[in-house]
Amino acid sequence: MASAAIYGLAGTELTGEEARFFADVDPWGFILFRRNVQSPEQVRRLTDALRQAVGRDAPVLIDQEGGRVQRMGPPHWPKYPPADAWLKATNDPFAARELVRLGARLMAHDLRAVGINVDCVPVLDVPVQGAHDIIGDRAYARDPATVAQLGRAAAEGLLAGGVLPVVKHMPGHGRAFADTHKELPTVHADLETLEAWDWAPFRVLSDMPIGMTAHIVFTAIDARRPATQSKKAIRLIRERLGFGGLLLSDDLVMNALSGSLTERAEKSLKAGCDVVIHWNGDMAEMRQVAEGTGKLRGGAARRAAAALARISRDVEPLDEREARARLNAAMAGRLDAARGPDVAEA
Repeated sequence: MASAAIYGLAGTELTGEEARFFADVDPWGFILFRRNVQSPEQVRRLTDALRQAVGRDAPVLIDQEGGRVQRMGPPHWPKYPPADAWLKATNDPFAARELVRLGARLMAHDLRAVGINVDCVPVLDVPVQGAHDIIGDRAYARDPATVAQLGRAAAEGLLAGGVLPVVKHMPGHGRAFADTHKELPTVHADLETLEAWDWAPFRVLSDMPIGMTAHIVFTAIDARRPATQSKKAIRLIRERLGFGGLLLSDDLVMNALSGSLTERAEKSLKAGCDVVIHWNGDMAEMRQVAEGTGKLRGGAARRAAAALARISRDVEPLDEREARARLNAAMAGRLDAARGPDVAEA
């Protein structure tokens, strides 16, 4: 039985110590970052080695959003635009929706080819005026309805290509005035405001297989604890947002959380997160997380199995060359950041 954790690793190859640790603790899955990525052949070997270490077809995650959050990029993979570029390219939400789905379908093609089957996309946060730029151009738009439409398109494109989407950051990161990597933000908006704005896209995509929490205090929900470690916030995600999928914590290493890594893992799981994420590959830290992480049981295990069952074994047919040409044609000349072969040609 897998443990309720997702771990990163240090480099481009699995070390003997990492392999022994993963075999021992048997994490539910793994997550890759730029430090783990060198070439298609290398990434494929790495994902195979990770699965071999635990003796099963474990999920492998990545943050491949496009723009400044893209772990696989040139020269071996395309440079995709940030989320807000799709709408800017057309000024038409319906046309943008088609572009988003096409881009996500191509991303899924890239990821699946190297053994990655979960992408931490779409970002469903809706930034407000003056919010910290940690979300910024990672948001599809500045209104909940458009974010929901384009987020749905991204999720559908990934699913069509055999890759699971992860909606983030629940119940909303767009109102944070600080970077959770560095400190704990506090949001003072009332429930009515949050319901109408921040939560709306998450309700629309409540059928998605996997979600990720936000390390943010919402005083209207729980003035003492960040959502990741708040039973009240997790209950709200389940009941008022209607999310029934597998719920992941955001990275435990972020400074928004306090206490030892063992305590962070314990608090997150006790609050209702199904699985915790530790990203940086530091072995000593991973051992601390493992001390606070039990086996994936009960409802969490059922949700994990249901999520993996959503991976299409036979993916939607794709003429890759035609699709990349179509995406380039749609974006060319519209945005400086999306010109030429960087958009959809490796």
